[in-house]
Formats: sequence, C-alpha cells, structure tokens
Amino acid sequence: MARRAKIRVKWRNGAFADLRTEPAVMDELDAYAEHIAAAAGDGFEARMAEETGGRVRGRAAVLTTTTEAMRDNAKNHTLLRALGQAKG
Repeated sequence: MARRAKIRVKWRNGAFADLRTEPAVMDELDAYAEHIAAAAGDGFEARMAEETGGRVRGRAAVLTTTTEAMRDNAKNHTLLRALGQAKG
C-alpha cells in the first residue's frame, strides 16, 4: 500500500478580504442590486456597494424609498420575489 503525503494548506485570510472587495466583484454586486431594484418596481432603490461599505466583503442593498413600497414589500414580499427574478 502506498504512503500518502500529508498536504498542509495555509489560508491567508487577508487574501479572501482582498478578493471579496475587488472592483470587479463590487461592480457585479452593483449590477445585481440594480436588477433587483428594477424587478421590484417603483419605490425601490439600489444602494451601491461603495455606499454600504464593508472592510472584508462587498455589500449592496435594495431599499424602499416610499411608504407605498414599504407597505407593498411587507404585504407581498416584493423584494424576495424580485430577488428570485434577478437570479433567473
């Protein structure tokens, strides 16, 4: 029976943070948030990754900007439905 070599992996956590905050990743997050906001309709707005911050990962958000949108989201789960549409 052959002997197996032990493999050691040393993770560099800082490299993961660098990767998750790369400009290309941030651009993709922005585009995804825009798709979700557009699918949700009037009263929903994308907050860009640079605006939401994040030291170790990129983030983007979709927010309600009107009272009507807040009610619609609470009653119909509009953002969840828009999330499903943006994935497809």
